[in-house]
Amino acid sequence: MYQIKGKIDSTNAPQFEEEILAAKPTEIDASGLQYISSAGLRVLMKLRKQVDDVTIFNVSPEVYEIFDVTGFTTILNVKKALREISVDGCELIGEGGNGAVYRLDNETIVKVYKSKIGIEGIDREREYARSAFMSGIPSVIAYDMVKVGDSYGVVFELLNSDTLGHAMKNNPEKLVEYTDQYVDLAKTLHSTEMPDGSIERVQDVYHRHIDNLTQWCSDEEIAIMHSITDEIPKVNTVVHGDFHPGNIMIHNDELVLIDMPGISMGPPICDLVATFRDMVSAPAGAEKGSIERSTGMPADLCIKVGNMFFMKYTGITDSEQLKEYFQKLGLLIAFNVILTVGGGSPKARELAPILMDKLLRGVVIPNEQTIKYLFKTL
Repeated sequence: MYQIKGKIDSTNAPQFEEEILAAKPTEIDASGLQYISSAGLRVLMKLRKQVDDVTIFNVSPEVYEIFDVTGFTTILNVKKALREISVDGCELIGEGGNGAVYRLDNETIVKVYKSKIGIEGIDREREYARSAFMSGIPSVIAYDMVKVGDSYGVVFELLNSDTLGHAMKNNPEKLVEYTDQYVDLAKTLHSTEMPDGSIERVQDVYHRHIDNLTQWCSDEEIAIMHSITDEIPKVNTVVHGDFHPGNIMIHNDELVLIDMPGISMGPPICDLVATFRDMVSAPAGAEKGSIERSTGMPADLCIKVGNMFFMKYTGITDSEQLKEYFQKLGLLIAFNVILTVGGGSPKARELAPILMDKLLRGVVIPNEQTIKYLFKTL
């Protein structure tokens, strides 16, 4: 990232212009910038004419005011410097593939993203979450973005809130009530339609992940996975992508979503497969403690809630029929787990060669036509 420091005025603007126009950066770190005059701003205007998308990060409040009053915040993507916080000694509420959630105090929580996720990815998630909220999906609204060590975080106001997973674990007498709310939230998601272009389509997400698998897969195998993705129905209803109780908070007796990195538009089956993976399939064979860290519940409770969830969501109450339904989901899970490798899951990438042999070549490719059919009919 290109850095600018000190004061930029008429005395050093020519040198600044020569250096920055030669570099043509799209990202500029202004954490060391103390002042910029109109001469410096004109240099940035020249840069903007040569580079389509320029973002200036870590701008101090004083310098940000200069950008703002001169109208440059409408021309350039200018972001204020982030306040730095520590989560040392804070209660860990939940932990998943994209980060961890801590309680800062009685009024606020912070989601700390893993270092692989940069500001642009976090901003995209916040924008998608805002679009979902405006469409009627219960989700928390982020306050400010913060710096937490080498990572970034987002602060939310959630008074006396807890994750749904913790609540299910700590209040067994309310398990049925909580599961009913869990199902209702899923149905709200899966019946909410988003305007075209407001968020990504699930097919675009899947295609991007598949393109990241080239080091483990042949061109033919990549083409088969793209072909499966192309057969997924194009609908505008919401898919969360990681819909388990560890990503849901209870706030004023209402369930609200706090983790929406994979939100997209697609058919409900894309969510149901991931939920079955996290709540039924994975807990059955997971190492002790790993499931509870993500969902907030021990594995046996996950399986119990998962079964209740699918019976209530699908209306299937006969155990044999539910077993048949789960077997069909199992085929789609193989495809789903392969996509997590392309999505950058560190654990999945470590196991990538094994997963490709066992799931891609052993399950997905032999059942290509069936998987296409299930995506359309389940």
